Amino acid sequence: MNYPTPQQNNGYHAYSHDVSDDGLVIAGRKFKSRLMTGTGKYPSIESMQQSVMASGCEIVTVAVRRVQNNAPGHEGLAEALDWTKIWMLPNTAGCTNAEEAIRVARLGREMAKLLGQEDNNFVKLEVIPDSKYLLPDPIGTLQAAEQLVKEGFAVLPYVNADPLLCKRLEEVGCATVMPLGSPIGSGQGIQNVANIKIIIEQSKVPVVIDAGIGSPSEAAYGMELGADALLVNSAIALAKNPVIMAQSMGLATQAGRLAYKAGRIPIKNYASASSPLTGVVTK
Repeated sequence: MNYPTPQQNNGYHAYSHDVSDDGLVIAGRKFKSRLMTGTGKYPSIESMQQSVMASGCEIVTVAVRRVQNNAPGHEGLAEALDWTKIWMLPNTAGCTNAEEAIRVARLGREMAKLLGQEDNNFVKLEVIPDSKYLLPDPIGTLQAAEQLVKEGFAVLPYVNADPLLCKRLEEVGCATVMPLGSPIGSGQGIQNVANIKIIIEQSKVPVVIDAGIGSPSEAAYGMELGADALLVNSAIALAKNPVIMAQSMGLATQAGRLAYKAGRIPIKNYASASSPLTGVVTK
């Protein structure tokens, strides 16, 4: 079965995208899709490949350590995707302190070069010492970000939805900020709405909501808030049908972006008739 992507020229999807969205720009590189996906937790490599295609995404995050160690589910991962069409986002998953994250980021940059992306200096920065709740370390993340920016990396830091931390990461030169919606893989949706709104309002770099999104409706809501992009992995990989879920996440991301740009009506405490009251028929 063939699954059309959200960007295919199949009627109103392509028309709306072309007219209403100018694309996502990160560190000077432009992407049409605002959905990023992952490569972990899928039932098979084939399922992952098909899901990435169905989502329409152009950025896929890859755990450097798991690929290098051939961790279960990651064997042959580097060869499984067409890296001439997909931009690799190496991540520092599994790193518990700044020093580890810096070292793995360097390895990730070399891995991208080996796969033909010579100019790829992107890294998704994760510093997570907490094995139960998988919450990122703000101090370690900031320390690692400062060093990696100095080394020429385009740093995409995964952080708690802390407006002050996000502003500080922007000031040290990060290419984006990536606040979590709720804990990784929890499927709780966007639980930090108030803080994420502040982050979106104050940020001059793209804001990517990362972690916690469990359904397409939550993906659309995140984009309606004004986020620039989403990163969704578990909700796709662990769905009963990952490929169909990937397609729906791609469409939801696009729909949410279009809705944000369209501008929703204000919320009122009273009813407002759709039809005018002038000119009604009277006896």
